[in-house]
Amino acid sequence: MLLATAGALSAQDVQEFKPLKKTPVRRARRETNASREARIQRTINATYAHPWEVFGGGGYLRFRSGESTQKNNEVSWAVAVHRYLNPKFAVVGDVRGSFGRAHALKFNDLQQIPNPQINEYTFMGGGNYRFYGKEKLALSIEGLAGAGWGLFSGGAKGLSGTQVGLWQDGVRPAFSVGLNLDYNFYPNLAFRVTPTYVGTTFADATSGTKVQNNMGFNMGVVYRFGSH
Repeated sequence: MLLATAGALSAQDVQEFKPLKKTPVRRARRETNASREARIQRTINATYAHPWEVFGGGGYLRFRSGESTQKNNEVSWAVAVHRYLNPKFAVVGDVRGSFGRAHALKFNDLQQIPNPQINEYTFMGGGNYRFYGKEKLALSIEGLAGAGWGLFSGGAKGLSGTQVGLWQDGVRPAFSVGLNLDYNFYPNLAFRVTPTYVGTTFADATSGTKVQNNMGFNMGVVYRFGSH
């Protein structure tokens, strides 16, 4: 009897102290370098496979409003359409408007018009070359040429722009060079900043046509769409 009881207790002890089986823990598989690079390349291909880009935004321009005036600050808006012929080269259509107040001439005796309102619009076309395109960043340079339309008499209280030392109203040749810096949120959506040079050729009544070298920047949203 004692032997049977001891045997039963020994069997129970063995069961109690039997090591428990560990439940296997599943760990998420880490992305390998090869799969990561493949995923990034797919994103790059999807981003720059779009043949169309539309840009819209605003900016700033430092503009010279007359032969003897100081440069003035202007607020700008800009819209551009890019049609990419391949992932690097595009043709561009570009429209901009800039608005500000010109500085009066120091020797101008018409001091009742110290800072007349002036407006300029440009209508240009040209080409764009994207020389850097990654998953999040893209860089491209573009050159544009076309026409600039200047309105320098609208704020001169009945006087012409030339009477207060500004350029003549009218349409004249214009050209621009810019560097586009894109940050991609998604393959079809990006934020763009463009430092830009704008050359206009407005004229005054005495010295004729002059080249105005104007510097500024535009920034806004880029939307990409379509497929080749």
